[in-house]
Amino acid sequence: MLHSLIRQGDPKARTGVMLLHGLGASGADLAPIVPHLKRPDLLFVLPTAPVRPVTINAGWPMPAWYDITTMDRNDPHREPPEHIRAAAAAVEALMASEGPSRWVLAGFSQGGAIALHLAWRHAEPLLGVMALSTYLVIEDTLDAEFNPANAATPALFCHGSLDEMVPMEGGRRAFDRWNTDQRTCQWFDWPMGHEVNLPELRTIAAWLDEITPP
Repeated sequence: MLHSLIRQGDPKARTGVMLLHGLGASGADLAPIVPHLKRPDLLFVLPTAPVRPVTINAGWPMPAWYDITTMDRNDPHREPPEHIRAAAAAVEALMASEGPSRWVLAGFSQGGAIALHLAWRHAEPLLGVMALSTYLVIEDTLDAEFNPANAATPALFCHGSLDEMVPMEGGRRAFDRWNTDQRTCQWFDWPMGHEVNLPELRTIAAWLDEITPP
């Protein structure tokens, strides 16, 4: 299911960071982020989603973890659940097949939605979850499908306050759902759009150092 795969860092590392890209992008688009994090001791794995037609983009084929059928964020059929579950299963299988035994699950936009979806349900403890400019999907099954293995897993949420593609209220909604007494969740936002800036990269690097000390 997954297309090209980029690995950066230490191929023998026990700790890996699975970094999932956004709609229409690829693992290569996120690769320039890795040097800014200054963690050559970790293994960064950057897969590319399968190419599929995306309804809101006039049906053009592009790398996408799932289709988006409408711009109406209140439509319960906006994101096909079968696409999301298949993407999460493929990422989970990739984690199992790679060398690291401990994982940080991270993603931007669509990739962040898959990271949150999988982390909520994953049966093995993760070191952390990173959600960048993203939102929740398949919210109606969250309670029924929650796995306590990650009840205390720390999470980092970052968003642009000027983001028109994924409005910040979606990110705050996801953060509020994740932020519990058991779990340390951090929220940061900057006056930017649907993007990543240098202050955000510095924040991510500091957070990675907290949860995976060099």
